[in-house]
Amino acid sequence: MAEKHTYGQILKSSALIGGSSLVNVAIGVVRTKVMAILLGPSGVGMMGLYGAILELTVNIAGMGINSSGVRQIAEAAGSGEAERVARTAVVLRRISIFLGLIGAAFLLGFSRFVSTLTFGSDQYAPAVALLSIALFFNLVSAGQGALLQGMRRISDMARMGIWGTLGGALISIGVVYLFREEGLVLSLVLPAAMSLAISWWYSRKIHLHMPRISAVQIGHEAAAMLRLGFAFMACGLLMSGAAYAVRLIVVRKVGFDAAGLYQSAWALGGLYIGFILQAMGADFYPRLTAIAKDNTECNRVVNEQAHVSLLLAGPGVIGTLTFAPLVIAIFYTPKFEGAVEILRWLCLGMTLRVISWPMGYIIVVKGVQNLLIFSEVAWTAVYLGLAWIGVNAFGLKGAGIAFFGSYVFHVLMIYVMVRKLSGFRWSTENLQTSFLFLALITAVFCGYYALPAWLAMGVGTLAVLLSGLYSLQVLLDLVSPDRLPGPIFRLLKGFKLIDAGSYGYEDVEASCVKITVAGAALVNKPLTGLKRLIFAIMICTAFSLWAHWYKEVYGWSGEWKSLGLEVETLLPALPDRLKHWTGG
Repeated sequence: MAEKHTYGQILKSSALIGGSSLVNVAIGVVRTKVMAILLGPSGVGMMGLYGAILELTVNIAGMGINSSGVRQIAEAAGSGEAERVARTAVVLRRISIFLGLIGAAFLLGFSRFVSTLTFGSDQYAPAVALLSIALFFNLVSAGQGALLQGMRRISDMARMGIWGTLGGALISIGVVYLFREEGLVLSLVLPAAMSLAISWWYSRKIHLHMPRISAVQIGHEAAAMLRLGFAFMACGLLMSGAAYAVRLIVVRKVGFDAAGLYQSAWALGGLYIGFILQAMGADFYPRLTAIAKDNTECNRVVNEQAHVSLLLAGPGVIGTLTFAPLVIAIFYTPKFEGAVEILRWLCLGMTLRVISWPMGYIIVVKGVQNLLIFSEVAWTAVYLGLAWIGVNAFGLKGAGIAFFGSYVFHVLMIYVMVRKLSGFRWSTENLQTSFLFLALITAVFCGYYALPAWLAMGVGTLAVLLSGLYSLQVLLDLVSPDRLPGPIFRLLKGFKLIDAGSYGYEDVEASCVKITVAGAALVNKPLTGLKRLIFAIMICTAFSLWAHWYKEVYGWSGEWKSLGLEVETLLPALPDRLKHWTGG
């Protein structure tokens, strides 16, 4: 009998990809910090523009072949036909090399035009032309990575990511240290070459019998990949094109320093969420492809993926909102302090991205190309329109507001589409989890605009702790300890969050799960008490927001002051009142 739920598989893939991403982040922290010190905001902004050019041209030249290749490989692997898998893999590799050569020639030929469009001058044309080499390396590497992903070689993908990031960071830091801004393009080309070598090393471990393929068979396989790949290419082009266009708007309206602040906030805003989205793309996409024709099963798996993603993302987003100034200081320098506010707005949009992406995969695995392209066109139009208005009205902060607003639109649009496509509905658990985290995130976000800094920090810190505890307890209720990935099980046991008694890892029973809070054991206890406490915090925060707004606008009357009812005098008593109200 098939396993009823896929929570164990989701957590396993999330642990592997998320763990490798965590290592990559640690490496990236050092790289980003060094780059910020060596280059400053304008140099970081210049690097962001070069990166945007590379990403945009890779999406154009790649024709979405890596994403469509994953789908084709996953379908072939699911059929159990070894010859079909080998044939698809051979065609995928050949197309990747061919498109890489075409793309490199394209960027080389249009280097002057791209330089003028991006920087307002053709003096950067040689640097743009050099990017063509990185484009070729990236496309060939992506083709080899698609083979690994389609075969669901998750552990190899994790190792490949770690070694590629480590080697790329060392090379790029060394180049920028020696040449400063003159070495920016070279710091993109050399890591791309290393990624190609590493992806080749891991992809060669997949032993496939190379079949004889006729020109007709190659044409048939290539046409199938390119048809679906065109839709992926269009979507990737729109997404990277939108990011490129927003950077141009920021540069034109605010300046290069502002582009550097935007780049730093963008990198940090997607840092934690990137863990979840990478795991989603690495395992969830090929797994969902195998059951795409069964609407009931497909919708169930999407709901389960969305549920786990929300539980993992919520505490991280709240933590980023709360400690944004500290995060900016650690990753960059005091010169980047202006990125704090836009980082918070980007965090709101990233939260909605976690909600919309699992639903969007239904459109992808169903292969409805027109609907996929339409959804991205609509989102891009809304995003760019809001960015133009927002940056003109609010400056740099407007770019973050536009990103958030575009994903409000995206969530609603995608839900309507998949509702008609597969009959998808949000599960009760997802609706409750979404409401809980969105309300908590809203309270923390608004606190930084209306409350004193110390109080907003206190509310945010408490929200991080409570949301983290809530997510942990729900996940342990969903997955018994014997289904947890080994490293996670040992970590939780080491912190005494799981009491497995004398049981070994393989013999743990779900009934042994025990969460300890301040020494008190909660054995399979419902989440009611914890939810009540979270809602109490949100209510008190809302009251504090109202009270401080009222005081700023109207002031407190003499009668209120004589009774000692100012908000500041009530705050010390809140913990005891909350404890009494929640029965704690």
